[in-house]
Amino acid sequence: MPINVADGLPAKKILHQERIFALEDEIARNQQIRPLKMAILNLMPTKIETETQLLRLISKTPIQVKCDFMRMSSHESKNTSSDHLIKFYDTFEAFEDKNYDGLIITGAPVEHLSFEQVDYWDEFCRIVDWSQEHVFSSMSLCWGALGALFHLYGIRKRQLPSKLFGIFPQRLCDEYNFLTNGFDEVHNMPHSRHAAIETMDLADHPELQVLSEGFATGPALIATRDFHEIYVTGHFEYGRDTLAAEYWRDFKAGKPIKVPENYFPDNNPENQPIFTWRAHANLLYRNWINWVYQMTPYDLDKIPEEVARLGKEVQEKGVIGKF
Repeated sequence: MPINVADGLPAKKILHQERIFALEDEIARNQQIRPLKMAILNLMPTKIETETQLLRLISKTPIQVKCDFMRMSSHESKNTSSDHLIKFYDTFEAFEDKNYDGLIITGAPVEHLSFEQVDYWDEFCRIVDWSQEHVFSSMSLCWGALGALFHLYGIRKRQLPSKLFGIFPQRLCDEYNFLTNGFDEVHNMPHSRHAAIETMDLADHPELQVLSEGFATGPALIATRDFHEIYVTGHFEYGRDTLAAEYWRDFKAGKPIKVPENYFPDNNPENQPIFTWRAHANLLYRNWINWVYQMTPYDLDKIPEEVARLGKEVQEKGVIGKF
């Protein structure tokens, strides 16, 4: 897919090396189409790695997508240079008067804190509230999903007795759902988190549907009935070696860390991991972007109106019901 990102972004060079086509600005301007506009709120400390992972997935359709990166003004990143953030990221103030076809909210390593203890929680809530009107469809990942579900629906996270860490099988709940169209009945998903939500808590919100779940993980893919909001409790965006890097980082630092489950062959961290979730990760993002492209209005100014119309249509047709 021709993704359009700023020249000089490190991810752009990496994607070119992987033979993934990234458009130059001049070529993009000359194409007689309206590209999808995607905002990415990157809360991960490893911002450059996360940029690359997400752009790699966004790149898997023939649709042109223009990506803008957002950062928190109420939090100072300690792992990414200020030059990189200033050059490639804007704070929410630069976004709040605009409309977007899609928004991705990443996870963040703050699950040990209550939501209200996170220093950017108020700003996070403002962005989630903004997305309700100004974004056609949002996809929230891991902590971003837990935070948005708590803010919008009051669904609380529970702390796990030990870290959920590894590659876990997820059972498909609806094989005919367009978002998981083409999925196998069981798919793998990476998880790396200390908190979870309960399926029974989702049952109190019939406007939400569980698309896949696992015995160890609980709900993995969740969406509203109008697909205005999509929640991924794991990390489909992770590369082959992301969990390995996390394991060795903590191991070498002397922190208590277990070997990721179902990840290293023979459970030996000296062995190269097997990439067992890549196809389904690509498929999820491809299905989502294709649906957004077909459903979003051509005129970006009409996105708030269309979001309201679709939500009303779902309610009037009585689509909302029990799982």
